[in-house]
Amino acid sequence: MSEDKFAELRKKLDETQSYPTVYMFKFIMDAEHRKIALVENLFSENAEIHTKESDKGKYISITIKEVMMSTDEIILIYNKASDIKGVMIL
Repeated sequence: MSEDKFAELRKKLDETQSYPTVYMFKFIMDAEHRKIALVENLFSENAEIHTKESDKGKYISITIKEVMMSTDEIILIYNKASDIKGVMIL
C-alpha cells in the first residue's frame, strides 16, 4: 500500500471509527506456511483468525478480527503487512 493510500485510509478511519473497536483485516497470499505465519504474527493471541484456501489450494485468504485502540495501530499493522512479499491487502 502506498503512503497516499495510508493517508486516505487514515482519514477514513478517523472519520468512521471510535476506539477501542473490533477491526477486521483481510489479506490474500500464496498458501505458504511462512507467509501465513508472518501475517498471523502481526496480531496478538487474542485475535480471531479465519483462513480459507482457494479451490486448488494455491492461495489463501486470511480474515483477522482484533480490538484496535487507535488508527495508528491499524496503520502500523497494514504497514508491516505490506512489507511481506506477495501479501495483498484488501
